[in-house]
Amino acid sequence: MLEISPAKVAHIIIKAREYDVKVGAWEDSRSSSEEGDADSILEDFSRDPTRTELQEFIAVLNEDEQAHLVALVWLGRGSYSREEFQEAVDTARQERTNPTESYLIGIPLLADYLEEGLEKLGYSADAAEDDLL
Repeated sequence: MLEISPAKVAHIIIKAREYDVKVGAWEDSRSSSEEGDADSILEDFSRDPTRTELQEFIAVLNEDEQAHLVALVWLGRGSYSREEFQEAVDTARQERTNPTESYLIGIPLLADYLEEGLEKLGYSADAAEDDLL
């Protein structure tokens, strides 16, 4: 039924959580002394590698995986029921107009929706995340 591995979804969940905890940077120009500054690790700089890594990971997924990922988000936020999952996948394929990574990165609570979507389909998001950590 699910054409993206729970491990890949778990990786996206972990990266989305890392990205979501970022706060606005006090100043978006890093000096070399700020690069290793422990206090600035949660600041969201424009060249932040977490966002880039998340986007690139999603971008290299094949079309089926991307459609299932979007459908998982919709399932998790309650737009579709478990029984309507295939309809959500079909809709994700048909309505794709922008890159999937751009669409998903702009969704607040992305990690929560993906986790909820996995659980509604009977997969343990916690177990998949634990395997990665």
